[in-house]
Amino acid sequence: MKYICVPCGYIYDPALGDVDGGIAPGTAFEDIPDNWICPVCGVSKELFEPYEE
Repeated sequence: MKYICVPCGYIYDPALGDVDGGIAPGTAFEDIPDNWICPVCGVSKELFEPYEE
């Protein structure tokens, strides 16, 4: 499942991960460390919601 950053609209796709942020492709959102931040706007993981296309 993908997740969207509510403030900026960035979509976290587990298939892609966030390589620049140290999150390997294939990493589920639930498995991302709590201190991870949005690579676009810098907010915490808590401000992401499930995203359905």
